[in-house]
Amino acid sequence: MRMRGCRVSVAASDAAPSHYEPPRLLFVIPVLGVTQILAWGSSYYLLAVLAQPIANDTGWPLAWVVGGLSLGLLVAGIVSPRVGDSIHRLGGRLVLATSAVFLALGLAGLALAPNLPLYVMSWLVLGIGMGAGLYDAAFATLGRLYGQRARTAIASLTLFGGFASTVCWPLSALFVSEFGWRNACLIYAAIHVVVLLPLYVFALPTEPKRSLRADFVPASHAGVAASPAAATSKLVFGLVALVITISSMISAMLSVHLLTILQAREIALAAAVALGAIVGPSQVGARAIEMLISRFHHPIWTKFASTVFVAIGVGLLWIGFPIVAAALIFYGAGIGIESIARGTLPLAVFGEDRYASIMGRIAMPSLIMQAASPSLGALLIDSFGADGALEALLAVALVNVVLVWALYLILLRRGSLQRA
Repeated sequence: MRMRGCRVSVAASDAAPSHYEPPRLLFVIPVLGVTQILAWGSSYYLLAVLAQPIANDTGWPLAWVVGGLSLGLLVAGIVSPRVGDSIHRLGGRLVLATSAVFLALGLAGLALAPNLPLYVMSWLVLGIGMGAGLYDAAFATLGRLYGQRARTAIASLTLFGGFASTVCWPLSALFVSEFGWRNACLIYAAIHVVVLLPLYVFALPTEPKRSLRADFVPASHAGVAASPAAATSKLVFGLVALVITISSMISAMLSVHLLTILQAREIALAAAVALGAIVGPSQVGARAIEMLISRFHHPIWTKFASTVFVAIGVGLLWIGFPIVAAALIFYGAGIGIESIARGTLPLAVFGEDRYASIMGRIAMPSLIMQAASPSLGALLIDSFGADGALEALLAVALVNVVLVWALYLILLRRGSLQRA
């Protein structure tokens, strides 16, 4: 069998057995939902609570303490293509279980680190766990299980994920206040071993193995002449990866610097924190609405709405719109449904056969940009102030809207906009 822009071969024995029936969503989604909350809360959101206690206790520079997360995200991006290929071949159960082991090892390393270099090395281990255990791996697992029916599952899972900080920030604060930051890391490591690992191993189904070659082999390298269809397919993949990466950059930058930007608007810290809290409910609310209406439209419209909402939110912040809450509601809604579009758009555009591998490749630039975004945001604020940083972000957000519209036109011309 041949697909546009790549060479794909599959033996009859490689196909999934005809009798295989995926498990019910009502069983799998709660399992993945709980594991996603704890995985995000003990890795990506960990330093929101632990960074200052770590710096105060050890005397390590706060920039290096926080920088561990950036290095972890960099490693997560590097391993993502291999993670996607592994999920494609073996299914998500083994890969997600492996992520729990790496996250536990990394957290134990943080807890036991006697010096800064070993602390940083522990974040590299955590990075492998994040690459194999956060949204992209979970989405790829759902795509492997349910094919095109995974759209509803992905949207449902993001509702759980939206509560990761809500659940784990207070939990982390409790652990730190009662036991100290090192024991907090050890408790999270134990949770991965005692809770997450058994859930992955015993609650997720064993999927049929595949040996389908889904590597991105350009047609010109496959012994045939490159065709316009192959070039178009490569362009579509590039655009999908680019618009997702830009969205990740904007959200990662604002998640770190939003309070600084609000305070630059002469908003007191307490008020800025209260306003920032609007973002979370806006994300969850937008995701719930998207779940209700998703059957009526193609995921390209989810992606388009997310980029427009983010651009409106950033634009309202930049012009100094007096009702700051309105700007944050638009921004929160945009990044909320962006999480859904990140998983559903590649599934609708590229299909289920190569979905896990494609997700791994799309995740790579996205995670690397997330790793760089906090430092890039700090540089923009230092160089041009909060207004200049917002202006630059608005320009990038508007470019992303244009890129998504261009992607829509290409998909429309290809006849690829049937409902997914």
